[in-house]
Amino acid sequence: MWFPRLATDRVLRACPVEAPFVLTLKQNNTDKLYCLNTCAERAGLHRGMRFADARAFCPDLVSRPARPEQDARFQAALRRWATRYCPWVGREGEDGLVLDVTGSTHLFGGEEAMLDDMRQRAERAGLALRLGLAGTRGAAWALAHFEEGIAAPDELRQALKDLPVAALRLDAETDTALQRLGLRTIGNLAAAARAPLARRFGQDLITRLDRAMGDYPETVAPEADPPHYGVRLTLPEPVGLVSDVMAGASRLLDALCARLRENEAGARILCLTLRRVDQGSHQIELRLAAAMRDPARILRLFERGISEVDAGFGIDRMRLEAILVEPLPVEQISITARARANGLDDLITRIGTRIGLENIQRFLPVDSHIPEHGFVLAPAAHSAPGGGWISSRPRPIRLFEPEPVIGPVTSSTTGEGAGTFPPERFSWRRMVFNTARSTGPERIAPEWWIDNDHWRPHWRSGVRDYWRVETRQGRRLWLFFTPQSPRWFVQGEFA
Repeated sequence: MWFPRLATDRVLRACPVEAPFVLTLKQNNTDKLYCLNTCAERAGLHRGMRFADARAFCPDLVSRPARPEQDARFQAALRRWATRYCPWVGREGEDGLVLDVTGSTHLFGGEEAMLDDMRQRAERAGLALRLGLAGTRGAAWALAHFEEGIAAPDELRQALKDLPVAALRLDAETDTALQRLGLRTIGNLAAAARAPLARRFGQDLITRLDRAMGDYPETVAPEADPPHYGVRLTLPEPVGLVSDVMAGASRLLDALCARLRENEAGARILCLTLRRVDQGSHQIELRLAAAMRDPARILRLFERGISEVDAGFGIDRMRLEAILVEPLPVEQISITARARANGLDDLITRIGTRIGLENIQRFLPVDSHIPEHGFVLAPAAHSAPGGGWISSRPRPIRLFEPEPVIGPVTSSTTGEGAGTFPPERFSWRRMVFNTARSTGPERIAPEWWIDNDHWRPHWRSGVRDYWRVETRQGRRLWLFFTPQSPRWFVQGEFA
């Protein structure tokens, strides 16, 4: 199954365009055509063409940037859809699928009927599809790309002999070299002496020819489906006591955590669904502060949610699913360190179930000498404590926005020396303070190499000279002076 316009069909299914349409991808610092629709191909455009040249040929061209990662997810969805025809389905390049339909064609009325069903379903979905069916994987690829149809096992060589050598999945350089030698079709290549071809082009050319002809085996390797982390339990009799529901949840957690352990994964979000006999259901969602797979720890965290459920006439079915899973590899750890970490994670989870995990935050250090930008607030459940604040000068325990010193300001120096030392007497927050001792100055300059509009207006005036001031009233304040516009501010207070 070859989807020649997979990328553009994916985009146009959501937003149809009745005009030449292309997807562009930057290659070697140049935008080139990545995929085209039929209108663009009729206009003379082709893949790999420079986008600037394409606009010159077709002024009404509509374009969008390509998203190869989204195309890969769409191809994966098509692979899952194709399993309706056979269980052995694998990917073929970036825009194709390969199916081993041995023993399944009779379920659809034969080979022709199965291919017709594929075409009809692809057409209804808005996808261009070319099909090739043969006894070998290489021959099926050649038919799908160059001559759509079916090749019977006894007619395989006859069906391939007139196809170009590019049908053997060769690179452009080898294809051009073979054509210069006069070997333009697969029949010409099969009739040529193998030893000279192997010496000049390598054994890979001979292997590809043998695979297409069926002389060398080539299997279909289907992709394994991702593991599903969901378990269910049907009870013989309805239950309504919290202890009975907790016992059922314990059995589900044992099975789910065993599956997580096999795949070295841990659950971050769990959903427990309790189905009542009156067809009603309750869902209990548990968001964990860290990836876990310990059933005993998780069961304790479910207790509060289960105790609030109205069992009605009884609960007869239970289902537990890990909605969000993260890698959790096995690691060598100490008993004391892990117990301490587990206790903190459980505490964050318990509080987060009531107020939300996003509302529990921690301070993390930032590599910046600007006082108000030396830290950042991050959710505790999605960040790990690390690093520390390193400063040659002490920092106040309380930090706030700069507040100007107002009212009477007297200093021991005036004129050109103003600001050399903190004022002897000043007013702040409607309180008058007298300076008893001061330490400084510590000059801090703006981070001119960072263009951040959030903090730049506060530092646009220039440098700041910070002082640690101990007042006779007992307050220990952090003041700074701006030489470029002489003025004093208070920005912090020491404990």
